[in-house]
Amino acid sequence: MSSAVLEQFQQIGRDLFVAGVISSHGGNLSVRMGDRILITRRGSMLARLEERDIIETGLEENDANVMLASTEINVHRAIYQGTAAQAIVHAHPPYAIARSLMCDEIVPIDSEGSYLLHKVPVVHTELTAGSKEVADLLPRWLKEYDIVMLRGHGPFAIGHLLEEAYQLTSVLEMACRIMTIADGLGEQVKEYRKGSDRYETW
Repeated sequence: MSSAVLEQFQQIGRDLFVAGVISSHGGNLSVRMGDRILITRRGSMLARLEERDIIETGLEENDANVMLASTEINVHRAIYQGTAAQAIVHAHPPYAIARSLMCDEIVPIDSEGSYLLHKVPVVHTELTAGSKEVADLLPRWLKEYDIVMLRGHGPFAIGHLLEEAYQLTSVLEMACRIMTIADGLGEQVKEYRKGSDRYETW
């Protein structure tokens, strides 16, 4: 693993924690390297990643390192096998998780969220973290959307780079914070966006 790749993991991991979208040991990151995956270690602190916290293992087959990999390794593998993703960010943003408990889709009302996300589907499974059910479900949705919300657990975002997937995660949480604030004001939201009636159908 190159120092540049390690630095990407460290920067994004730290940014996720500083942004408040993961707890001390929550979330996971990965990148695809051909037929190999680099993924954060099981139980690692994303804000304090060291080289030993980035585990290399096979995309298709297990090896000795797989026991050290994040509990979400099977979900990450399924996403890489079923989509064009080159990087994955999974976080636990509180405002987005709270909204996922009430909605089947998250449709931002702010300008940035509307432009970058349009809408984010909320999907659910009986078992969440690292389950076969999640691994079977998410790739189908991530063929159409770059970020999908797993109810009560958090979003999985994909991109060509970790930074792209992190941006989507950050924008989703900000959009949910804005919607929560707007809901608390108790007033009707004034529409300002051209073509906003299409957002829910995208």
